[in-house]
Amino acid sequence: MRLAWPRRGRRTAREASPALVRPVARADRFTFTDLLLESIADIGSRPGRLVMTMVGTVLGVGALVATIGFAQTATHQISQQFDAARATQVVVTPKSALAQSGDSVASGRLPWDAAERVALLAGVVAATTITELPLDGDTITAVPVNDPSAPAVAPPRLVAADPALLDVLGGQLQAGRMFDEGHDARSDRVVVLGRRAAERLGINRVDSQPSVFIGEVPFAVIGIYGDLHARGELSDAVVMPLATARAVRALTAPEELQVRITPGAGPQVGRQSALALQPDDPDSLDVSTPRAESDLGASVQADVNVVFLILGGIVLLAGALGIANVTMLNVAERVPEIGLRRALGATGRQIGGQFVLESSVIGLLGGLIGAAVAVIAVVVFSALQEWTPIVDPWTAVAGTALGASVGLIAGWIPARRAARIEPVTALRGGA
Repeated sequence: MRLAWPRRGRRTAREASPALVRPVARADRFTFTDLLLESIADIGSRPGRLVMTMVGTVLGVGALVATIGFAQTATHQISQQFDAARATQVVVTPKSALAQSGDSVASGRLPWDAAERVALLAGVVAATTITELPLDGDTITAVPVNDPSAPAVAPPRLVAADPALLDVLGGQLQAGRMFDEGHDARSDRVVVLGRRAAERLGINRVDSQPSVFIGEVPFAVIGIYGDLHARGELSDAVVMPLATARAVRALTAPEELQVRITPGAGPQVGRQSALALQPDDPDSLDVSTPRAESDLGASVQADVNVVFLILGGIVLLAGALGIANVTMLNVAERVPEIGLRRALGATGRQIGGQFVLESSVIGLLGGLIGAAVAVIAVVVFSALQEWTPIVDPWTAVAGTALGASVGLIAGWIPARRAARIEPVTALRGGA
């Protein structure tokens, strides 16, 4: 049907076909509210297309918000497990100096009763000295030594420690017992094995009174312990009493003191332990106290964010292209309507603003739905894993705003095209 300009004695296009277009306000009365209402009405008239257009934005924003939420939740969980062991540990070692030969030598010294001294400090739960002993070419062999099938293994660590080793480092015995103060006082030739060391030596029980030879010296195996929470590498170690190491392996001094403390006592114990061990020269000792925050958490969050933020950005870009494509299609389909609006007084800026608002509303809805779905996903997943969900509210708000921004940018070019359409050309059916 051909549209005619309003003339005297002839009905206008609106009177001839009221359903052709929606009511249009005069140019001087066409406000932002009018533009918003028109945009919402046009969007709601095509629900199927609306859903398909929002899918990309929903997925993109949802991926970004979920990535940050999952990263924060995982970081918190890992930090809790990490800090459960590390945040209660203080380590004291002698300071090292560079000798003339170029080798690093200890300039300080830990006393033999270092664990007993530090155990008297407030905030200390238990303490033990740990010293790694050189093998000096010796092998560690399980009895019987004349069995050709018996493995000749040199574990990476031969260690001397106090009886409080498991209490300090958070370990549990799997078989047998730990050596005690009596074994240490008598310099008994007994050892306990870490889980991995016992597996490599082929020893899985102690009721048969197994033994190991370190070089040519036999040691009775009286216990096997599992993994240590604070020092996992010691699960592959053969551990003997400190006094036994002095007598058999010529140990001259402990090389490290590990202290288990109550949470929050790190700074206090760190200051006092050096004075308790070396009152005349506390600066000769290095004291490592727990940090307020673990660097592991930040590292995990950064690594996870990099991967998933890239994926979320790609999906969001696809959503923006979808919005731009649909908006461009809307412009092509509604050329006659645009021409009629221009003929009735709407300016190019108002026409362009309507399409920009439409795409922005689509992006806003997509961002809102995507952020909501992402938050729900984080909460549900955390509940299934029995974790504490961590979602920053501003992340969801930023995701919603990002969706609106994507819609705004995606609708800019189609809106400019719509604003440049001339009324006469549009009413004739051209673009």
